[in-house]
Amino acid sequence: MKCPFCGYTESKVVDSRPADESSTIRRRRECLSCGKRFTTYETVESMPIVVIKRDGTREPFNREKLLNSMLRAIEKRSVTLDELEKATSNIEAIIQNTLDREVSSKDIGELAMAELRQIDEVAYVRFASVYRQFKDVDSFMKELQKLLGERK
Repeated sequence: MKCPFCGYTESKVVDSRPADESSTIRRRRECLSCGKRFTTYETVESMPIVVIKRDGTREPFNREKLLNSMLRAIEKRSVTLDELEKATSNIEAIIQNTLDREVSSKDIGELAMAELRQIDEVAYVRFASVYRQFKDVDSFMKELQKLLGERK
C-alpha cells in the first residue's frame, strides 16, 4: 500500500475493523518511512455485471444510474436517502447473487419497482409510469387499480 503522504510502499497495519455492515474492512496503517497514519478500505472484488438494454445494446451496471432514477421517483416525498440507498443495495445484491453476469434492464426495473412499492406507493407509480412507458391515462389507471386491489 502506497503512503499518500510520501509515496513509500511499505506500511504496517495498526488497527482493523469491519465497516459497512461487514462488507468492507477498514484498516488504519502507519507508513514505515514517514510515520504518518492513513486509512484504507478493503472490499471483495466483484465480477462486473453487464446490463442488456431494451434496444439490445450492452453497458456496465451503474449503481448511480439506478439510484438517480429512483431519486427522481421520490422527489418531494417523505422518503429518506438512507431508505433509497438500502433499496439500491438490495437490488445490487440480488443482481450480484445471480449466476448470470448479464441482466436485462427489464429485470432491474422490476426489482426497482418492487423496492419502491414497499417504500412509497406514489414513488412506485411515478417510477412505473416512466419505466412501463404508459401511453395514456387508461394504462396509468390500470396500474393504480391493480395497486388498490392489492391493498384490499
